[in-house]
Amino acid sequence: MIHDYEQKLLQLIDDNIDSATDDELFAGGYLRGHISLAAADCEQQGITDIVQMQQKVKQSLLDAKSELSPSDFLIVSQLLQQLLVLNKFGML
Repeated sequence: MIHDYEQKLLQLIDDNIDSATDDELFAGGYLRGHISLAAADCEQQGITDIVQMQQKVKQSLLDAKSELSPSDFLIVSQLLQQLLVLNKFGML
């Protein structure tokens, strides 16, 4: 379940590559790493709840906040929020 959800999120990011701005490409690439790490962590811990995975991605991003400029952090956070909204409304 977690692996499938990870693949859906990554595919959604990939599907927008052709029309993405430079900022969106950066955010997607950066977020891919956090999504994959969260999925791997969930699988290692036996977590199958997507909400817990989402929390892990959010926490991972917050933990890495100092790596990004404030504007880059905002761009990445906005992309993550868009992905989570799509999931909430069953669009994934």
